[in-house]
Amino acid sequence: MNGWELPQSLELDGKDWKINADYRDVLEVIHWLENADEAPESRLYIALAVFYAEFEQMPFSMRQKAAEKMLWFIAGGIEETGPVGPKRIDWEQDRQIIVADINKVAGCEIRALPFVHWWTFLGWFGCVGEGQLATVVAIRDKLRRGKKLQDWEREYYLQNRGKVELKRRYTPQEKAEQEALKRMLAD
Repeated sequence: MNGWELPQSLELDGKDWKINADYRDVLEVIHWLENADEAPESRLYIALAVFYAEFEQMPFSMRQKAAEKMLWFIAGGIEETGPVGPKRIDWEQDRQIIVADINKVAGCEIRALPFVHWWTFLGWFGCVGEGQLATVVAIRDKLRRGKKLQDWEREYYLQNRGKVELKRRYTPQEKAEQEALKRMLAD
């Protein structure tokens, strides 16, 4: 592959494995990889099963390599190097503003298209300039780094706090502990 193609399969140990390359499928994979309600092994298993069309036929011994290839694909075919930075975008929480800005770049309602390859989606995403998403991400970044917000940014933040602040996702154990604490305080 020379980077000009949009892969519909990935090669593992000399065999091509069909993948679900539509952006909706990949966002579902990301959802499962980040799902705090499931054990890490379950999250990976489900993500692989969503991503690889014939996952059930895949030998167990290939799963590690399959996971690495899947992450490579999600990264747009780019080898990730360097440390992972802080999270500034949440694909689920930011869904509406991401779609609005990508629609603007794509010139159409992308959700109405029957298929949009993940790499095409990433290309459009990379072209998002001025807009809601850029504003929200810039404010998140300034807040994370303790930088002073400009007056218009502070006003936007105060009016859109629910959009700007990334919601924390709790594990089932953390949720149970919170419920137990609430019950103790209610008594």
